[in-house]
Amino acid sequence: MEPTIACVVPCHNEEAAVGKVVRDLRAALPEAIVYVYDNASTDRTVEVAREAGAIVRQEPRKGKGNVIRRAFADVAADALLIIDGDDTYDASRARDLVNLLFDGPYDQVVGARRVTADGAYRTGHAAGNKLLTGAVRSLFGNDVTDMLSGYRVFSQRFVKSFPALAREFETETEMTIHALHLRLPTAEVAVDYRVRPAGGESKLRTYRDGWRILRVILDLARRERPSLVHTVIAGVLALVSVVLGIPVIADFVRTGTVPRLPTAVLAAAIMTIATLVLLVGYILESLMHMRQEQTRLVHLSYPAPAYSPRLTARGAGIGAVSGRKTAASRRNAIALDAEQHRDLEQGQEVSPSDG
Repeated sequence: MEPTIACVVPCHNEEAAVGKVVRDLRAALPEAIVYVYDNASTDRTVEVAREAGAIVRQEPRKGKGNVIRRAFADVAADALLIIDGDDTYDASRARDLVNLLFDGPYDQVVGARRVTADGAYRTGHAAGNKLLTGAVRSLFGNDVTDMLSGYRVFSQRFVKSFPALAREFETETEMTIHALHLRLPTAEVAVDYRVRPAGGESKLRTYRDGWRILRVILDLARRERPSLVHTVIAGVLALVSVVLGIPVIADFVRTGTVPRLPTAVLAAAIMTIATLVLLVGYILESLMHMRQEQTRLVHLSYPAPAYSPRLTARGAGIGAVSGRKTAASRRNAIALDAEQHRDLEQGQEVSPSDG
C-alpha cells in the first residue's frame, strides 16, 4: 500500500505567489493532495490557489498557529508537508524532504534555510533566529540549526501527538521543542531561501514576533523544564536570603542579641519561599513526566513511516503504474473538490452522486 502525502500551505494575502507554490508542489509530488488554508485573505489568494489545482480551506482566526492547529486536526496522511505560501522556499525540493522522512524513518524533516539572494533574510531576522535557536539549543538540546523554518515534513505520529497551542508565528518554535523534548528522530535538508516575488508583503515583524517567540520559549521552559527553572529561581532567592542574613548572624555571634529583628525575619521568610519554590519545581517535574509519558504513548499508537515513494517518483515498474493511477485519481479528486467549492459559493446544491 502506497503512503499518503498531503501538503498544507498557510496563506494570508499571497495572491502573487501561492499559484507558483501550488504548481511546484504538484510537479514535485504529483501523488500528493495540496491544501491551501486561507487565513482571512482580502485579495485573490483563494481564486489563484484553486486555479493552480489546490483544495482551499478556510481558517478565519488570523495567525499561522491557528492554521496549523486546524490543518493538523483536519488532515490525515503518512507524510504531511507544510510550506509558506510566499514562494520564499524552494517547493521543488519537496520530494527530497519527503523521501528522507520515509527513508529514515524520521518524524520530522526540516528545510534549513540557505540564503541565495541579498535581502531574502533581513539582518534583524537572521540575528533573532540565531539568538532564539541558541536559547532552545541550550535548554532542550543541540539537534536544530534553523528553529524558525516554515518548510517541514512530519510523520502522522508527530502530527497527531503535537498539541498545537500557538496562535501565530511562534508555532515553529513549538514544533521544534516538541520534537526535542520527546527526542523524536529529526533531520535537516538545506534548501534555498529567496526573496519574495514582486507584490508580496512579509507578515513578520522583527521585534514584535521576536519578543513573542522569546516569551514562548520562556513559557515552554517553565512547563517543560520546571525543575531547572524553579532551581534557578530558588537559588536567586536563597542568595538574597544569605546576603541579608549574614550580618544578622554576625551580630548575634558577636553580641548574643539580634538588634535587626526585621531583617532577620525577612531573610528567614525569603529562605522559606526559596525552599517552597524548589519543592514546587520537583512536583511539577513529576507531573511533566506523566504528561510526557502520555504524549509518548499517543505518538507510539501510530506506525512509523516505513515505505519510500521513490518508485512512484522515478516511474519504474508496477509502482510507477499504480503511482500514476493514484496521482491521476487524486488530481480528479482535487478538481471535483474545487468544483464543489465553487458550486457551494454560487449557492448550488451538490448532490450525493456528484461526490
